Amino acid sequence: MFWRDVFRLKAEKSSLFGISDNFFFSKEGCLVTTTIYSAKRIITMNPARPFATHVAVREGRVLSVGTLEEVSCWGEAQIDDRFSDQVLMPGLIEGHSHLVEGSLWDHVYVGYYDRMGPDGKVWPGLKSVDAVVERLQEAAAAMDDPDVSLFGWGFDPIFFGEQRMHASDLDRVSNGRKIGVFHASLHFLNVNSAVIDETDLAASADMQEVMTDTDGKPTGELAGMVGMYLALRSMNYDLGSASTYPPALWSFAKVCQLAGVTTATDLHSPLDDEMVTRLKAETDRPDFPLRVVPAFGGTLMPADKGAERIGSLVDQSTDKLKMGIVKLVLDGSIQGFTARLKWPGHFNGAPNGLWYIAPDEFKKTVSAYNAAGFQLHIHTNGDEATEVALDAIEAALTTHPHPDHRHTLQHCQMASDAQFRRMAALGVGVNLFSNHVYYWGDQHYEMTLGPDRAHRIDNAGSAIEHGVDLALHSDAPITAIGPLFTAWCAVNRVTSTGKHLGGEAERLTVAEALYTITMGAALSLKLDNEIGSIEVGKFADFAVLTGDPLEVDPMALKDVGVWGTVVGGEVFEAPKN
Repeated sequence: MFWRDVFRLKAEKSSLFGISDNFFFSKEGCLVTTTIYSAKRIITMNPARPFATHVAVREGRVLSVGTLEEVSCWGEAQIDDRFSDQVLMPGLIEGHSHLVEGSLWDHVYVGYYDRMGPDGKVWPGLKSVDAVVERLQEAAAAMDDPDVSLFGWGFDPIFFGEQRMHASDLDRVSNGRKIGVFHASLHFLNVNSAVIDETDLAASADMQEVMTDTDGKPTGELAGMVGMYLALRSMNYDLGSASTYPPALWSFAKVCQLAGVTTATDLHSPLDDEMVTRLKAETDRPDFPLRVVPAFGGTLMPADKGAERIGSLVDQSTDKLKMGIVKLVLDGSIQGFTARLKWPGHFNGAPNGLWYIAPDEFKKTVSAYNAAGFQLHIHTNGDEATEVALDAIEAALTTHPHPDHRHTLQHCQMASDAQFRRMAALGVGVNLFSNHVYYWGDQHYEMTLGPDRAHRIDNAGSAIEHGVDLALHSDAPITAIGPLFTAWCAVNRVTSTGKHLGGEAERLTVAEALYTITMGAALSLKLDNEIGSIEVGKFADFAVLTGDPLEVDPMALKDVGVWGTVVGGEVFEAPKN
């Protein structure tokens, strides 16, 4: 039995309705109860009280944290002992993810590494293009309607040397069905001949986003938002819209539960009326186990209109749906060779990457949103992109000072010490993509960046050294949501083959890394007054762990188990396979 009574320390009774003076009523007039959760250990992330054994929860918020005697001083309560052998942390925060993680699970995972789905099933990684084709063939054989497109996702050709996927590979899956395969970065899409023919990609072969062979014919590989749009329009598929339908939202929430996440972002969204309606309907449900923070895609309309749109959404925010931040994407991905790099460029001699926004236009866009008072989250992978972003922010703040702006550079994987010093001076935060060290560290060392710059990739130690507010993320679905794994990457800085990148100074301590996925992430989202630590007044959001991350060997941090989560005082056990 989970519940047992804890009698108040005082014996006085209130004569009001014969109810104990320890009972409380909400503003709606409902009787409010207090629940005290016991735990083997509570890691609070509150320096005033870093550890505890009990936490009292009332009306979905933390009432008290400490010993049983201390938290019982608030009066009569019920004790829930189910976590007495487990460790509580603040609910983990995924500060850079995308809701498409949920909708992509309606399609076929074809990535290189093993991946766990919303139901807890682990899909083995595929080590060759032939293996990708085989899994797609199995999926195609199970489909009845030949007019329905088939999609795969998670593919990354960087693991296959010089081999690129060609339309002819996907033609082996089906002659007539339209087939598309999203790369892991979501910056590329491969399609088969059926798509090429219907969209007449040959007529667009002069575009840099349409890859061609030596004869100038499309290979079926498309780069960037423009290139992918050419195909997705023909395939009648809207990746962003699909992610906000209820089944996809619930799949996303289940993935988060498995990882101990109670707040996650959707860091680029149109946030049109229909999408907002769907998001509000699902997140308002008491049994929806996640807080969602969507960012408006700042280039989806002119900046003045965009500022007007996001301003109209702020007042529609709820406790579980927070709107008001803006996302800009400046360049592409390092592993896709579409990031913008400073001299000497890519290690293998590949040409420099793509500007997703022309630098001059980007500067104007940053100025407009900053002047309107909105926080910007800016995607910069290459160091040239980071420099352009900092120049734009500095100019915008000079013209329109914005106290506590907390503009944040997302990914920012190649930042130099000089750039971190500029960030600190400007009050700019950073949310580093630490998972890159493990998943693509070897490729950065050998192919994209070379040894020198690979050793400084996602250099979290330098960010802390220079006083830059720091968070870490997975960028799901690019890599799997798993903040403890992300923290492990920053602590150990080891690649998938066991190579260590960077010196000891770049490795975070476990305590530092845990901060980045709780309070650090909350700070980056301007939600540090509500989430990120277990302290009085904040939402009662907890990650329930089966082990203590501060007690295990740092190399075992990623293996600490997750029992489930608590969101606003509601307990959610993670789905089990």
